[in-house]
Amino acid sequence: MAPVIPTHGDGRRLCVGLLGGSFNPVHEGHVQLAWRALRQLGLDQVWFLVSPGNPLKPVAGMAPLAQRLAGVRARIHGVAGRRLVATDIESRIGTRYTVDTLARLKRLFPHVRFVWLMGADGLAQMNRWRRWRDIVHMVPFAVLPRPGYNPAALHGQIARRLARWRLPARRAGTLATCMPPAWVFLPAPQNAISATEIRASQAAHGRRRE
Repeated sequence: MAPVIPTHGDGRRLCVGLLGGSFNPVHEGHVQLAWRALRQLGLDQVWFLVSPGNPLKPVAGMAPLAQRLAGVRARIHGVAGRRLVATDIESRIGTRYTVDTLARLKRLFPHVRFVWLMGADGLAQMNRWRRWRDIVHMVPFAVLPRPGYNPAALHGQIARRLARWRLPARRAGTLATCMPPAWVFLPAPQNAISATEIRASQAAHGRRRE
């Protein structure tokens, strides 16, 4: 049975990576990112925060939350034991914005050291996130490469403003213990697959069958 993250919180003492997203649908690139974060950051777990609805993404074409959550659970089953966890806790605690989710999770799990995980595309557009300045002072974060986004991310507004708090990749294993703001860019093999391309391919396949 898949582990459930309780909405009442608990006293667990872990280093946990948070990978938020719509996962519409989940794909191998997501799993590779989570697996690399486990190893390179020395994390105990990665939680896939399956969003009830990303405010920056259109509602049209978004699969139901239950379907997306089931898809993530099926994809990560057996990949790393119970170290990869799919959860709909954002829906259950009533948050949609990252800043609100982080604030609640830090209160619910006061002994957990959280690290926010994202691809370079996330860093490139982080200035659009609600209260992004608060976010970077709440938890350290790790950025993994994404084809087509790396230059914009590493030379963009957020990276420039936070340049003095960037750790060298060789110190990635200490990130979870760092006081924010702190962040690291993790060099890694790049996976160009995207959920948008998968949906387009599925739609085209469906039309060919009609």
